[in-house]
Amino acid sequence: MQQRKASHMSSHAVYASPAIRRLREDLALALRAAAHHGLSEGVCNHFSVALPGEQEQFLINPRGLHWSEVGPDDIVLIDGEGNVLAGRHRVEPTALFIHGAVHRIAKHAVVLHCHMPYATALTLTKDRALDPTLSQNAMRYIDRIAIDADYNGLALDHTEGERIARAMAGKDVAFLGNHGVVVAGATIAHAYDDLYYLERACLHQVIAQSTGRPLAPVNAKLAAQVAAQIQGEREQSDLFFEALGRLLPAPASSKSFQRAAA
Repeated sequence: MQQRKASHMSSHAVYASPAIRRLREDLALALRAAAHHGLSEGVCNHFSVALPGEQEQFLINPRGLHWSEVGPDDIVLIDGEGNVLAGRHRVEPTALFIHGAVHRIAKHAVVLHCHMPYATALTLTKDRALDPTLSQNAMRYIDRIAIDADYNGLALDHTEGERIARAMAGKDVAFLGNHGVVVAGATIAHAYDDLYYLERACLHQVIAQSTGRPLAPVNAKLAAQVAAQIQGEREQSDLFFEALGRLLPAPASSKSFQRAAA
Protein backbone atom coordinates (compact mmCIF):
# COMPACT_ATOMS: atom_id res chain seq x y z
CA MET A 1 0.00 0.00 0.00
CA GLN A 2 2.81 2.42 0.90
CA GLN A 3 4.64 1.57 -2.34
CA ARG A 4 1.48 2.21 -4.39
CA LYS A 5 0.90 5.52 -2.59
CA ALA A 6 4.49 6.60 -3.22
CA SER A 7 4.12 5.71 -6.91
CA HIS A 8 0.86 7.65 -7.09
CA MET A 9 2.50 10.72 -5.56
CA SER A 10 5.44 10.38 -7.94
CA SER A 11 3.08 10.33 -10.94
CA HIS A 12 1.44 13.54 -9.75
CA ALA A 13 4.86 15.15 -9.32
CA VAL A 14 5.80 14.14 -12.87
CA TYR A 15 2.45 15.42 -14.18
CA ALA A 16 3.06 18.81 -12.55
CA SER A 17 6.69 19.13 -13.68
CA PRO A 18 7.54 21.92 -16.16
CA ALA A 19 8.50 19.53 -18.96
CA ILE A 20 5.29 17.52 -18.72
CA ARG A 21 3.25 20.68 -18.27
CA ARG A 22 4.61 21.81 -21.65
CA LEU A 23 3.61 18.49 -23.22
CA ARG A 24 0.12 18.86 -21.77
CA GLU A 25 -0.11 22.38 -23.19
CA ASP A 26 0.99 21.20 -26.62
CA LEU A 27 -1.34 18.20 -26.63
CA ALA A 28 -4.29 20.37 -25.60
CA LEU A 29 -3.39 22.86 -28.34
CA ALA A 30 -3.29 20.08 -30.95
CA LEU A 31 -6.77 19.00 -29.88
CA ARG A 32 -8.16 22.53 -30.08
CA ALA A 33 -6.51 22.98 -33.48
CA ALA A 34 -8.06 19.77 -34.75
CA ALA A 35 -11.49 21.01 -33.67
CA HIS A 36 -10.79 24.36 -35.34
CA HIS A 37 -9.80 22.62 -38.60
CA GLY A 38 -12.83 20.31 -38.62
CA LEU A 39 -10.87 17.15 -37.86
CA SER A 40 -12.70 16.20 -34.65
CA GLU A 41 -15.83 14.10 -34.30
CA GLY A 42 -18.18 14.64 -31.35
CA VAL A 43 -16.23 13.88 -28.17
CA CYS A 44 -14.65 10.79 -29.74
CA ASN A 45 -11.14 9.96 -30.98
CA HIS A 46 -7.85 10.52 -29.21
CA PHE A 47 -4.46 12.24 -29.27
CA SER A 48 -1.64 11.04 -27.03
CA VAL A 49 2.03 11.57 -26.27
CA ALA A 50 4.29 9.18 -24.37
CA LEU A 51 6.31 10.49 -21.46
CA PRO A 52 9.95 10.91 -22.46
CA GLY A 53 11.67 7.54 -22.14
CA GLU A 54 8.39 5.84 -21.16
CA GLN A 55 6.41 3.80 -23.71
CA GLU A 56 4.07 2.51 -20.97
CA GLN A 57 2.90 5.90 -19.68
CA PHE A 58 1.30 8.54 -21.82
CA LEU A 59 -0.77 11.70 -21.77
CA ILE A 60 -4.14 11.58 -23.50
CA ASN A 61 -7.32 13.61 -23.87
CA PRO A 62 -10.15 12.86 -21.42
CA ARG A 63 -13.46 11.21 -22.10
CA GLY A 64 -16.41 13.56 -22.49
CA LEU A 65 -14.82 16.90 -23.36
CA HIS A 66 -15.12 18.44 -26.81
CA TRP A 67 -11.68 19.04 -28.23
CA SER A 68 -12.32 22.77 -28.54
CA GLU A 69 -12.62 23.13 -24.76
CA VAL A 70 -9.61 21.05 -23.68
CA GLY A 71 -6.94 22.82 -21.66
CA PRO A 72 -3.67 21.44 -20.25
CA ASP A 73 -5.25 20.59 -16.89
CA ASP A 74 -7.81 18.38 -18.63
CA ILE A 75 -5.15 16.08 -20.07
CA VAL A 76 -4.86 12.71 -18.29
CA LEU A 77 -1.78 10.62 -17.53
CA ILE A 78 -2.39 6.87 -17.84
CA ASP A 79 -0.36 3.68 -18.00
CA GLY A 80 -0.51 0.84 -20.49
CA GLU A 81 -3.28 -0.86 -18.53
CA GLY A 82 -5.50 2.21 -18.59
CA ASN A 83 -4.97 3.20 -14.97
CA VAL A 84 -5.29 6.94 -14.43
CA LEU A 85 -2.03 8.02 -12.80
CA ALA A 86 -2.79 11.75 -12.71
CA GLY A 87 -5.60 13.97 -13.85
CA ARG A 88 -9.24 14.35 -12.91
CA HIS A 89 -11.06 12.77 -15.85
CA ARG A 90 -11.79 9.31 -17.17
CA VAL A 91 -10.39 7.89 -20.42
CA GLU A 92 -12.32 6.12 -23.18
CA PRO A 93 -11.46 2.38 -23.46
CA THR A 94 -10.66 2.45 -27.18
CA ALA A 95 -8.09 5.17 -26.46
CA LEU A 96 -6.18 2.81 -24.21
CA PHE A 97 -6.19 -0.12 -26.63
CA ILE A 98 -5.18 1.74 -29.80
CA HIS A 99 -2.76 4.25 -28.31
CA GLY A 100 -1.18 1.94 -25.78
CA ALA A 101 -0.36 -0.57 -28.50
CA VAL A 102 1.02 1.97 -30.97
CA HIS A 103 3.22 3.56 -28.30
CA ARG A 104 4.44 0.19 -27.06
CA ILE A 105 4.82 -1.80 -30.29
CA ALA A 106 5.45 0.83 -32.98
CA LYS A 107 7.53 2.95 -30.56
CA HIS A 108 6.00 6.24 -31.63
CA ALA A 109 6.16 9.13 -29.15
CA VAL A 110 3.06 10.92 -30.48
CA VAL A 111 -0.07 9.15 -31.71
CA LEU A 112 -2.97 11.08 -33.25
CA HIS A 113 -6.10 9.12 -34.17
CA CYS A 114 -9.18 10.67 -35.73
CA HIS A 115 -11.95 10.17 -38.27
CA MET A 116 -11.27 13.33 -40.28
CA PRO A 117 -13.67 13.54 -43.22
CA TYR A 118 -11.65 13.32 -46.42
CA ALA A 119 -9.01 10.88 -45.16
CA THR A 120 -11.75 8.66 -43.76
CA ALA A 121 -13.60 8.89 -47.08
CA LEU A 122 -10.58 7.38 -48.80
CA THR A 123 -10.53 4.48 -46.32
CA LEU A 124 -13.96 3.55 -47.72
CA THR A 125 -12.60 3.09 -51.24
CA LYS A 126 -11.05 0.00 -52.77
CA ASP A 127 -7.59 1.60 -52.64
CA ARG A 128 -8.17 2.43 -48.94
CA ALA A 129 -5.68 5.30 -48.85
CA LEU A 130 -4.19 8.45 -50.31
CA ASP A 131 -2.19 8.29 -53.54
CA PRO A 132 1.10 10.00 -52.56
CA THR A 133 2.03 10.75 -56.17
CA LEU A 134 -0.86 13.13 -56.89
CA SER A 135 -0.64 16.52 -55.12
CA GLN A 136 2.43 18.22 -53.69
CA ASN A 137 0.87 17.90 -50.24
CA ALA A 138 0.44 14.17 -50.79
CA MET A 139 4.05 13.63 -51.85
CA ARG A 140 5.37 14.16 -48.34
CA TYR A 141 3.74 10.83 -47.38
CA ILE A 142 5.36 8.60 -49.96
CA ASP A 143 6.83 5.46 -48.33
CA ARG A 144 5.25 6.49 -45.01
CA ILE A 145 1.76 5.02 -45.40
CA ALA A 146 0.55 1.74 -43.95
CA ILE A 147 -2.85 0.34 -44.88
CA ASP A 148 -4.87 -1.73 -42.44
CA ALA A 149 -7.55 -2.82 -44.89
CA ASP A 150 -9.47 -5.25 -42.68
CA TYR A 151 -11.97 -3.46 -40.48
CA ASN A 152 -12.57 -5.52 -37.36
CA GLY A 153 -15.04 -3.52 -35.25
CA LEU A 154 -14.41 -1.25 -32.28
CA ALA A 155 -11.00 -1.55 -30.63
CA LEU A 156 -12.25 -2.80 -27.26
CA ASP A 157 -9.42 -5.14 -26.38
CA HIS A 158 -5.64 -5.34 -26.54
CA THR A 159 -5.76 -7.73 -29.51
CA GLU A 160 -7.31 -5.18 -31.85
CA GLY A 161 -4.98 -2.38 -30.77
CA GLU A 162 -1.96 -4.62 -31.23
CA ARG A 163 -3.18 -5.68 -34.67
CA ILE A 164 -3.40 -2.03 -35.74
CA ALA A 165 0.03 -1.26 -34.29
CA ARG A 166 1.66 -4.18 -36.11
CA ALA A 167 -0.04 -3.21 -39.36
CA MET A 168 1.89 0.06 -39.21
CA ALA A 169 5.12 -1.94 -39.65
CA GLY A 170 7.53 0.95 -39.19
CA LYS A 171 5.31 3.52 -40.93
CA ASP A 172 4.04 6.66 -39.24
CA VAL A 173 0.76 7.14 -41.14
CA ALA A 174 -1.92 4.45 -41.13
CA PHE A 175 -5.17 4.34 -43.07
CA LEU A 176 -7.59 2.08 -41.22
CA GLY A 177 -10.10 0.56 -43.60
CA ASN A 178 -13.70 1.74 -43.04
CA HIS A 179 -12.52 3.58 -39.94
CA GLY A 180 -10.11 6.54 -39.95
CA VAL A 181 -6.41 7.33 -39.69
CA VAL A 182 -3.49 7.26 -37.29
CA VAL A 183 -0.67 9.78 -37.68
CA ALA A 184 2.39 9.38 -35.48
CA GLY A 185 5.55 11.39 -34.96
CA ALA A 186 8.43 12.39 -32.75
CA THR A 187 6.91 15.69 -31.60
CA ILE A 188 3.37 16.99 -31.24
CA ALA A 189 4.06 19.90 -33.59
CA HIS A 190 5.38 17.68 -36.37
CA ALA A 191 2.67 15.05 -35.97
CA TYR A 192 -0.07 17.68 -36.05
CA ASP A 193 1.43 19.29 -39.14
CA ASP A 194 1.39 15.88 -40.84
CA LEU A 195 -2.20 15.28 -39.74
CA TYR A 196 -3.35 18.65 -41.07
CA TYR A 197 -1.65 18.29 -44.45
CA LEU A 198 -2.77 14.68 -44.76
CA GLU A 199 -6.37 15.84 -44.62
CA ARG A 200 -5.64 18.61 -47.12
CA ALA A 201 -4.06 16.11 -49.51
CA CYS A 202 -7.03 13.77 -49.14
CA LEU A 203 -9.43 16.67 -49.75
CA HIS A 204 -7.63 17.53 -53.00
CA GLN A 205 -7.70 13.91 -54.14
CA VAL A 206 -11.41 13.49 -53.38
CA ILE A 207 -12.25 16.73 -55.23
CA ALA A 208 -10.11 15.68 -58.21
CA GLN A 209 -11.76 12.26 -58.30
CA SER A 210 -15.20 13.86 -58.11
CA THR A 211 -14.61 15.63 -61.44
CA GLY A 212 -14.59 12.28 -63.21
CA ARG A 213 -11.55 13.39 -65.20
CA PRO A 214 -8.44 11.16 -65.41
CA LEU A 215 -5.94 11.83 -62.63
CA ALA A 216 -2.36 12.89 -63.43
CA PRO A 217 0.14 11.56 -60.88
CA VAL A 218 3.85 12.36 -61.01
CA ASN A 219 6.43 9.60 -61.10
CA ALA A 220 7.33 8.02 -57.77
CA LYS A 221 10.98 9.13 -57.95
CA LEU A 222 10.01 12.78 -58.17
CA ALA A 223 7.47 12.35 -55.36
CA ALA A 224 10.20 10.85 -53.19
CA GLN A 225 12.46 13.84 -53.88
CA VAL A 226 9.70 16.22 -52.81
CA ALA A 227 9.11 14.16 -49.67
CA ALA A 228 12.79 14.39 -48.77
CA GLN A 229 12.73 18.16 -49.24
CA ILE A 230 9.72 18.58 -46.95
CA GLN A 231 10.87 16.12 -44.29
CA GLY A 232 14.38 17.57 -44.32
CA GLU A 233 13.17 20.98 -43.15
CA ARG A 234 10.56 20.94 -40.42
CA GLU A 235 10.86 24.55 -39.25
CA GLN A 236 7.65 25.28 -41.13
CA SER A 237 5.88 22.67 -38.98
CA ASP A 238 7.10 24.32 -35.79
CA LEU A 239 6.13 27.77 -37.03
CA PHE A 240 2.65 26.54 -37.95
CA PHE A 241 2.16 25.08 -34.47
CA GLU A 242 3.40 28.31 -32.85
CA ALA A 243 0.91 30.25 -34.96
CA LEU A 244 -1.89 27.94 -33.82
CA GLY A 245 -0.89 28.70 -30.24
CA ARG A 246 -1.43 32.41 -30.91
CA LEU A 247 -4.72 31.85 -32.72
CA LEU A 248 -6.19 29.28 -30.31
CA PRO A 249 -5.23 30.17 -26.74
CA ALA A 250 -6.05 27.80 -23.91
CA PRO A 251 -9.40 28.20 -22.16
CA ALA A 252 -9.33 30.71 -19.29
CA SER A 253 -9.88 27.85 -16.90
CA SER A 254 -9.84 24.12 -17.58
CA LYS A 255 -13.17 22.37 -17.36
CA SER A 256 -13.99 20.32 -14.31
CA PHE A 257 -16.43 18.06 -16.15
CA GLN A 258 -16.75 14.66 -14.60
CA ARG A 259 -19.65 12.44 -15.53
CA ALA A 260 -20.75 10.16 -12.76
CA ALA A 261 -20.11 6.49 -13.37
CA ALA A 262 -23.24 4.62 -14.42
